[in-house]
Amino acid sequence: MSNIAPTFEAGRIEAAAPSTSRRIVDDYEAWVDEVTPAFVAAADTGQPFTICEIATTKHLPDPPHPKSQWGSLPARLQDAGLIRHHGYGPSARCRKSLVYVWIGVPIRLRELVAARRREERAARRAARADERRAA
Repeated sequence: MSNIAPTFEAGRIEAAAPSTSRRIVDDYEAWVDEVTPAFVAAADTGQPFTICEIATTKHLPDPPHPKSQWGSLPARLQDAGLIRHHGYGPSARCRKSLVYVWIGVPIRLRELVAARRREERAARRAARADERRAA
């Protein structure tokens, strides 16, 4: 369904062309592999950024299910030790909502941060398993 109103002239129907949308990659893992270098480059600058800023400026493709899968990318980048939460900022699409602002982890600390996140996840899994056994 298009929100573009057609014009009717002399028996012809003409409508303005819809704006071009971003390309959608069919395979989620292939999409992650394609967009990760752009976020690594952004993290290497040491400047704060939002996911939407990088996606827009670098003309990155959308994942197979854009509404739900863009949100999982920052978690993957955090798990890899590439980025960390820096604060909140206005959304590029809607200035009335706040989004996370990210900043890169220094290169020399990335493996240390990734290892710590793996240990924290393992500890949370073990705690949940203990709770289930106790219940």
